[in-house]
Amino acid sequence: MRNKSVTVLDIRSSEICAAIAEKGVNNTFIIKSKYSKSYEGYAEGEILDIDDFVSAIAEALGNIISSAGSAVKRVYISVPCEFTEAVQTDKVISFQSSQRISQRHVNSIIQASEPAVGEDESVIKCGALYYVLSDKRRLVNPLGMVSDSLRARLCFFKCKTVFTDTVKRALKGFEAVKEIKFLPQNYVEGLYLFAPEERDGYSVLFDLGAISSTFSVACGDGVAFSEAFSIGIAHVAVLLMEALDVPYSVAYELIKKVNLNAKDTLNAVCEYTENGEIYRYSANELRSLIREGLDGICEMLETCLRAFTPKDLSSATINITGEGVGVIRGTIEHFSSRLVMPVEVVAPKLPYYDKPQFSSLFSLLHAALDSELV
Repeated sequence: MRNKSVTVLDIRSSEICAAIAEKGVNNTFIIKSKYSKSYEGYAEGEILDIDDFVSAIAEALGNIISSAGSAVKRVYISVPCEFTEAVQTDKVISFQSSQRISQRHVNSIIQASEPAVGEDESVIKCGALYYVLSDKRRLVNPLGMVSDSLRARLCFFKCKTVFTDTVKRALKGFEAVKEIKFLPQNYVEGLYLFAPEERDGYSVLFDLGAISSTFSVACGDGVAFSEAFSIGIAHVAVLLMEALDVPYSVAYELIKKVNLNAKDTLNAVCEYTENGEIYRYSANELRSLIREGLDGICEMLETCLRAFTPKDLSSATINITGEGVGVIRGTIEHFSSRLVMPVEVVAPKLPYYDKPQFSSLFSLLHAALDSELV
């Protein structure tokens, strides 16, 4: 029997990656075609250049379709947290007598819990944090259990229609595409990067992007809390660019050369050459500026940690992923020291792709392939 393949568009804050893949053995993936395209990105809940965004999607998708040589009827799109709102609900339904919980009961409580939406948004996904039976047992999946009531703690993802409409506009030229499925980016990352037993409690995930980053608390098959903020690793380079009065491209290359953990001499320098011009700076000066930039990200993290009220997260582990993780050497150690919390990198457990910059892509592929099995 031929394996099913899926087509996905993973939308990050500086790059769009399109891929066609199918399931491999031992929870791996077979990538049949893959193409990435950089673009202007998004910030503060807005696409910075809509025409550029549309063009990037069309180029990325067109490239993989051409490469795979087959028609694509369905495309799965990851929706960044900048364009979604996670709404948690808590609902109870009671029965006249004890009953075995069926899908009908679950569908009924999901329907009764769905939040109201405005004209400029729609619900794209629902995930269950947990269900509670009448004997107080807490479960992620209540099917088959016997109870005379069912309490559901659910998470609904509302998405801005300006985002979905723009994506649909970008896909208009692909006549074979008949169905577009939108999946929240932080939702699929939580399901893929954390084992079910880790999600029984609360697992903290910080996706450090280029222009935008996301803080999430995964729980069960949902997200208990999420917050996007338009700060990423690129903003550290902008800080250097402004402080040193150099082009952005130079500043970005300089932050990649610095190791925050290095014990350099006072006279140690970092240099980079671009267009025949040599840029040379004190390693200590660069480290000081970079730490200042990273501290700004830490302040946002601290705000998010305080905003989550169901549980004190001060002793939790910050699981960090995203394309911004490996840019500056020593970032993880700096975060841990600044936050006074354990910080660990999470990434796909895959050959060749076991890097945090691939987390969102393979999380999306994992969710898309699971959807095809339903």
